[in-house]
Amino acid sequence: MSRGLIHHIEINVSKLEASINFWGWFLEELGYRPFQEWNQGKSWRLGDTYIVFVQTKEKYLNFPYHRSRTGLNHLAFHADSREEVDQFTRRLEERGVTILYRDKHPFAGGDDYYAMYFEDPDRIKVELAAPY
Repeated sequence: MSRGLIHHIEINVSKLEASINFWGWFLEELGYRPFQEWNQGKSWRLGDTYIVFVQTKEKYLNFPYHRSRTGLNHLAFHADSREEVDQFTRRLEERGVTILYRDKHPFAGGDDYYAMYFEDPDRIKVELAAPY
């Protein structure tokens, strides 16, 4: 039964190519597969859910995203284990991605919450959380 589950998420991005390079690797490592592609966008799908990235129209690029404003704060994904969170942490660092809250990592969400946090090219915060 898929009633109530998220069907898809669409994110406007400032530089489509940079976002495709960033998100494609991460999503495919989590099991997503390329789904749709056109001149101004690309999506990846896992099961019945897909995530779409669309190039922001030029007239809207003067208003950059910030997660503290009204709207999306962050996207959180499930990891299979704490070890997987650690593996992604190392692999993202190897790719030059800054891990957020490094001074509290991997417990930035609390003593019983094992996760990593990082940002995409538009500074959208992404979380990868181990099971409780």
